[in-house]
Amino acid sequence: MDKLDAMQVFARIVERRSFTKASEDLAIPRSTATDAVKQLEARLGVKLLQRTTRTVTPTLDGEAYYQRCLAILSDVEQAEEAFAGAKPKGQLRIDVHGTLARHYVMPHLPEFLTAYPDLNVYMSEGDRLVDLIPEGVDCVLRVGEPQDSDLIARRMAVLDEVTLAAPDYLARHGTPLSPDDLDGHFMVGFRSTATRAILPLEFGATKVTLPTRLSVNAAESYIAAARQGLGIIQIPRYHAKQDLDPGSLIEILPDYAPQPSPVSLLYPRHQQLSPRVRVFIDWTETLFREIDWAETLFRDPGSGSS
Repeated sequence: MDKLDAMQVFARIVERRSFTKASEDLAIPRSTATDAVKQLEARLGVKLLQRTTRTVTPTLDGEAYYQRCLAILSDVEQAEEAFAGAKPKGQLRIDVHGTLARHYVMPHLPEFLTAYPDLNVYMSEGDRLVDLIPEGVDCVLRVGEPQDSDLIARRMAVLDEVTLAAPDYLARHGTPLSPDDLDGHFMVGFRSTATRAILPLEFGATKVTLPTRLSVNAAESYIAAARQGLGIIQIPRYHAKQDLDPGSLIEILPDYAPQPSPVSLLYPRHQQLSPRVRVFIDWTETLFREIDWAETLFRDPGSGSS
């Protein structure tokens, strides 16, 4: 194995904290990854990794060498890109908020894969903020205000939110005209996968937690529970469209709308961006910029970083 390949193997082991996971990512035998690190350590004359039964972590020398490897590998990729016709290749790992994936990313992925035929994409879905480097994820697309200062958040859009309830629920409990009318009402609890706490309803800057008989941690179950008349919910307007049009859910308290939620693409602050990630970021920005906001009921804030 040449030096550059060994550097790539070593860097992936550090990121995944595992010889086995790194080997799976790179489609090589675990023994090949082990030999690559042994050869690096022998050539450099230092110990690069600390191994336990559960995890693998870099030594101080290993961390310094890892940072140099990232810079070198990035420079090599950029040098290859400079030649006419050179395009990113390899596997891109992204994690996307589920409803955004199905409504907006997935329908346009064929265009992305056609533009970059040497890329293959592994897309997972979720709403928790994954630990990018140890979990082997290159970037994530999330709804909500980013909290992790170790990640760069590039804003893609802002989602208008609505408050909804089923017609039969309103027939039983009445239609509130202001947040002061919510006594005697219930909400469907949405449990944060990050904190496990039930999120309050928002009416402008005011947060209200109503009694709940059911709490869930998935968007589709949240909406399904509201359709069954189990309480009030708040979701992005684009996701409500399929229920608002036929009237299976009704918007309430429109003058007290929740704060809009940003959509951000997040990636590590202290890691060199590979060409694979850069082209995906650029493509995603273009995708959200060109969405027909009036049709999808989004509101476009313009692109930028936060």
